[in-house]
Amino acid sequence: IDGTFGAGGSSRAILDAADCKVIAIDRDPSAIAGGADLAREAQGRLTLVQGHFSELDSVASGAGFEAVDGVVLDVGVSSMQLDRAERGFSFRLDGPLDMRMSGEGPSAADVVNGAAERDLANIIYILGEERHSRAVARAIVRARGEAPITTTKALADLVASVVRSKPGDIHPATRTFQGLRIFVNDELGELARARGDAERVLKDGG
Repeated sequence: IDGTFGAGGSSRAILDAADCKVIAIDRDPSAIAGGADLAREAQGRLTLVQGHFSELDSVASGAGFEAVDGVVLDVGVSSMQLDRAERGFSFRLDGPLDMRMSGEGPSAADVVNGAAERDLANIIYILGEERHSRAVARAIVRARGEAPITTTKALADLVASVVRSKPGDIHPATRTFQGLRIFVNDELGELARARGDAERVLKDGG
């Protein structure tokens, strides 16, 4: 099972390395659509499933596999998502403040404009590891009182106004964006559930 299909690099490598079948999962519908050519090339050896890797046990059984030889997960955001401004993952490209990998559920804009200041500070501190999380949350609440924060550039500029950086440092908004992305997509919860599923679905010695 390739639990994070993305652009298909891991699935292709596995198919090339062994006479096997691969179940590839991705919550991003654009990733599944982009895998159609590889699925055709694989001639029945690759099954693409749009879903969450936290459900890999049920995905495997739904595809007719009670146990599998291996599970691979490449967690986090992908370059495919970062490079598309309309997905709202990156402050390098201005776009809607979205960050949803599946396109479903509350967006980053919903969180930024609706969460309590304390909750925002906790998200940014715990998941983003941003030491200035309280100042960032305070600035967000102050700004959204005047107008909703709806774009990646607006949020990045706001964070940069309160988080100082020196030449050579990462962008001041990096950690805030990380925290919001992990929260919006429940990435730690997904990983914890996937670990349990992987233990159940792997063969002995897998």
